[in-house]
Amino acid sequence: MIETLTRAMIQTGASWVLWCLFALSFVSVAIALERVWVFRSARSDLELLVRELRKLLRRGDLRRAEQLLASGQSVEQRVVAAGLLEIDAGPRAAEEAMAAAIGLERARLEKRLLFLGTIGNNAPFVGLLGTVIGVIGAFEELGKPQAMSNALAATASPERVMGSIAEALVATAIGLVVAIPAVAVFNYFQGRVTSALADAQTLGHVLLSYLEAPANTGTLPALKRAAADHEDRDRHAAE
Repeated sequence: MIETLTRAMIQTGASWVLWCLFALSFVSVAIALERVWVFRSARSDLELLVRELRKLLRRGDLRRAEQLLASGQSVEQRVVAAGLLEIDAGPRAAEEAMAAAIGLERARLEKRLLFLGTIGNNAPFVGLLGTVIGVIGAFEELGKPQAMSNALAATASPERVMGSIAEALVATAIGLVVAIPAVAVFNYFQGRVTSALADAQTLGHVLLSYLEAPANTGTLPALKRAAADHEDRDRHAAE
């Protein structure tokens, strides 16, 4: 059994491991670029959003608030827009709607990151596999009877063995080259996910603080009426 596996490893060699590492490197770069595009589209000016949303809510202008949140595709806007749709049902319903939206946004932002982290954690082991296969081949070469047939062969065998081991170590080096950037990029995107969701919670507290204010408790339908009155005033002004 062991001899069969040894012959199979020696015959296949370690070149397939290098090609596997190159493929993993290409996949990790593709995922990183795709996630960069996603996070750039999900970016917004949080301070501006907080200031504008607070101003519109104090005026009772829900229509403008909805337009503000619908004007972009940032995590903060999508989460708070979900809560704004549920204000008729009360602050608790709005909070639960935003919590659900945060869960959906987390899934959207973390998509494919698990695979990127897996590449970073396992690429060194893939490279080590290539090294082990190369070392097995080197010792198999050293153990051949013809290698000891004469003094010249005995002198040349250690050089061939060392050369084979040096080539085998290349697989480990390539594995580390693939893994280190993948882990760094994975940690960076995880930090971006945490930051984006924290910003969404910050903007969500602006909405909740207004809905839970004593002046507004139990009068949420009045917000809708105020928004309707505001729309009527805008329409009459336009006429």
